[in-house]
Amino acid sequence: MSLLKKIDQWAVTQPDTLAFIWRDRTLTYGELKAYSDSLAHWIAAQYSDDAPIMVYGHMQPEMIVSFLACVKAGHAYIPVDTSIPTERVLRIAQSSGAKLMLAASDAPDLPLTVKAGDALKALFMTDKPAPIKQENDKNFYIIYTSGSTGNPKGVQITHSCLTSFTDWMTSDFDLGTGKVFLNQAPFSFDLSVMDLYPSLVTGGTIWAIDKDMIAKPKELFASLAASGTEVWTSTPSFAEMCLMEPSFNTEMLPSLRTFLFCGEVLSNNVARQLSERFPNARIMNTYGPTEATVAVTKIEVTKEILDQYQSLPVGRCKSDCRILITKEDGTIAAEGEKGEIVIVGPSVSTGYLGSPELTEKSFTIINGERAYKTGDAGYMMDDLLFYNGRLDFQIKLHGYRMELEEIEHHLRSSSYVKSVVVLPIQKDGKYDHLLAVIVPEDHTFAKEFQLTSAIKKEVASLLPNYMIPRKFMYQSSIPMTPNGKADRKKLMSEVTA
Repeated sequence: MSLLKKIDQWAVTQPDTLAFIWRDRTLTYGELKAYSDSLAHWIAAQYSDDAPIMVYGHMQPEMIVSFLACVKAGHAYIPVDTSIPTERVLRIAQSSGAKLMLAASDAPDLPLTVKAGDALKALFMTDKPAPIKQENDKNFYIIYTSGSTGNPKGVQITHSCLTSFTDWMTSDFDLGTGKVFLNQAPFSFDLSVMDLYPSLVTGGTIWAIDKDMIAKPKELFASLAASGTEVWTSTPSFAEMCLMEPSFNTEMLPSLRTFLFCGEVLSNNVARQLSERFPNARIMNTYGPTEATVAVTKIEVTKEILDQYQSLPVGRCKSDCRILITKEDGTIAAEGEKGEIVIVGPSVSTGYLGSPELTEKSFTIINGERAYKTGDAGYMMDDLLFYNGRLDFQIKLHGYRMELEEIEHHLRSSSYVKSVVVLPIQKDGKYDHLLAVIVPEDHTFAKEFQLTSAIKKEVASLLPNYMIPRKFMYQSSIPMTPNGKADRKKLMSEVTA
């Protein structure tokens, strides 16, 4: 049974079950099917080609109605969050060739914009099911990520890519059926796919929290307490932010049984705190780039794993894919030897929309299967993948090559450090020194230089002197991007202003 039909079947067996909750707005499975079918009929009548359709908004229920309607009508959808600047929205429209943008909220004034709610109101609600035009090699969605040239890249995810991912999630993660999934990530960030489709195909309920809630902790934690969340999906940074609230524990979320983490490094410290506050919940660490459909590895972070590994592994590869570690000369690295992570299998994207040169640079075919060269550094040990940061996060400072994320990892091991971002500071066009921006743990030092001295003393046995940042800055929090990751660009602009 196709993914869309699995979702639609819940409208027959449990039409009144809530599929989606956002603030005071809800959407049942019966409504999801009826609205998406009707909107799909309208799209099919208005647009006979298969050009992708942009869907603009944040956490409105019309977003997922529009997603399913687009696909049912034979079009891939492009999620565009309200946090995305208008200029970037225009570039996505131009590069994708989209002729329609369904807007679930106020949107940039573009000729191709149609309000999703207005489109539905203009329709008579049909009892006829949408003619689902599904092909495994046809795009299901396209997510735009940042490109090194400054132009966004459209990652194409096909029906078969998403089916491979969703089948793995529902079969290997013991999620069950009818669970409440937390949705923290905006739909333009593929981490949201980790809760959206596993929830919908298992008859679950998505509890969405938005960016305004996240900016107001009192409102955020009130929403979490009311959610009944059983499956938590977020970046580690978002969980780390929540841990600053003392009441964030099993009393606030008594039904929580599974943490799903992706998108960033999960530190040993954060995982350990979560295991202490939520002793009944599993902590699942995963890894994967957008180009390989969210994630391809997983591991449950148990007490034994926490005690054995200071730097946590990201797990074993799912059964229908393979992980290769390649050296600079293209040969396969030995066990324990670092290299570039290459993902092979059906989860891998078909490439970047309309960008054959970029596609050729990062994608290839290995033994007849699609493969993606991630640009991530890592190594394999005992069948486990260990992530070692971005290859492009490597810098050369005073003749030494170093990885910023490795330095961050060791600084986090200090008893005085809650979270940290290391920034390379340039002078006269070259790297001059490293700056550590730190959120400190509670301490008794009267002066910042005393705290800095204590941190340096603790990490001196872990890092060579040339890798210890020259300057330290202390803040109450690390700014986050709308996707819930540490906002390195904002930090850099603040410290260099």
